[in-house]
Amino acid sequence: MRELIIDSFAGGGGASTGIEMAIGHSVDIAINHDEMAIKMHEVNHPNTKHYIENVWDIDPLQATQGQAVGLMWASPDCKHFSKAKGGKPVDKNVRGLAWVVAKWAKAVKPRIIILENVEEFQTWGPLITDEKGDLYPDPSKKGQTFHLFIKALEKQGYKVAFRELRACDYGAPTTRKRFFMIARCDGKQIIWPEPTHGNPEGIEVRCGLLKPWRTAAECIDWSIPCPSIFTRKKPLAENTLERIAKGIKKFVLEAESPFILDDKAMFLQHYYTAQGEEIRGSSLDEPIATIPTANRFGLVTAFISKYYAGTYEGAGSSLDEPLHTLTTKDHQALITAFISRQFHTSIGHKLDKPLATSTTVNKSNLVTAFLLKYYGADIGQTINSPLHTITTKDRFGLVTIHGEDYQIIDIGMRMLKPHELFKAQGFPDDYIIDRDIKGNPYPTTEQTAKCGNSVCPPLARALVEANYQEENIENIAV
Repeated sequence: MRELIIDSFAGGGGASTGIEMAIGHSVDIAINHDEMAIKMHEVNHPNTKHYIENVWDIDPLQATQGQAVGLMWASPDCKHFSKAKGGKPVDKNVRGLAWVVAKWAKAVKPRIIILENVEEFQTWGPLITDEKGDLYPDPSKKGQTFHLFIKALEKQGYKVAFRELRACDYGAPTTRKRFFMIARCDGKQIIWPEPTHGNPEGIEVRCGLLKPWRTAAECIDWSIPCPSIFTRKKPLAENTLERIAKGIKKFVLEAESPFILDDKAMFLQHYYTAQGEEIRGSSLDEPIATIPTANRFGLVTAFISKYYAGTYEGAGSSLDEPLHTLTTKDHQALITAFISRQFHTSIGHKLDKPLATSTTVNKSNLVTAFLLKYYGADIGQTINSPLHTITTKDRFGLVTIHGEDYQIIDIGMRMLKPHELFKAQGFPDDYIIDRDIKGNPYPTTEQTAKCGNSVCPPLARALVEANYQEENIENIAV
């Protein structure tokens, strides 16, 4: 008789997918209270028995029917530990969900338990009540409950180890970092998988010992257009425009090698809520940042043209052709700059005025006004650059790439789509996210949420491959 494999807090199926990659078949039981999560899991793992219930309501003995459990994966709700929660009150019931693992350990003693959560899970401790009756972690008792949790597993005969791992080091194109705990009671060694990927500039990658990190660029669906920010029916919010300007400055104007594809310089704009004053963006030649439950990634494109000091040559390079003087590079934060051979010396449109026509010249003027509004005359130029002595308005938004000058003539932006986010999380391309097992459409908002809540399949695969070998068990479980 084969051991059972349990995925508790299964969500949309990230851990189950990684486990299936490792062992060649689906998990036996998936548990989640969220019906929408189970619907996504069910269509991708139809051979799994699904429970749409609170994890506390599942009787381990009844669910397993006396069959031994070889592996239990648990990903308790992390939002009441995560720093993304900020300083908001917490829910003691949500923070206590991990105790269900101890319940299963006592009842059916899974041979191996793997738990995944945010790094802050290690700070799990008692709560205090403020004057409003809201609960907050007690800073003087940080980590106390976490250590009690570990001791509870050890009391059941488990050897426990834990560490933080990054998904990008195991083949997923995201920098997502998570806490992992492995507990086993079979007397065998806990093994942490060796990274398979690394920093492209690192010695191990250069020597061929590791593959380079996968990048955000490979996750982008290039067939989806990135419309101009100047022709939107509803103007972008002021904060969004300022973020775009900062991103263009960092990832296009001041970048040593901007990501260029089909006459567009690109980067990703991040829309997290608690990042301080840092640039909220990233380059496409890096893994994508951690994906949250709401869509927080916008693709920004800056259209650029060759600059010949006031002369004009043609309407611009085709978007269907690569720019002959530029190379394509992968960047995590995507901003695209359209490059054409249009060169003009006039500016005239203000951001608060309607666009008269959609010509390249007029959009170039809007780009100039846009950059002037947020950053003034030094945009695109360094202090030691000889261009600083040339009339700023004539050469505003100038980008020098591989010794050739280009000028930004338009800026586009769109939010990333769920299928791009799932690819960045490391899901296979054929993972079904848009419909349930009956063919009913699956809402886009739910797709994004399930992606942000998911375990990166490549990391789950690596952990399971390193630690779990299936065994045939004749005896009945404890």
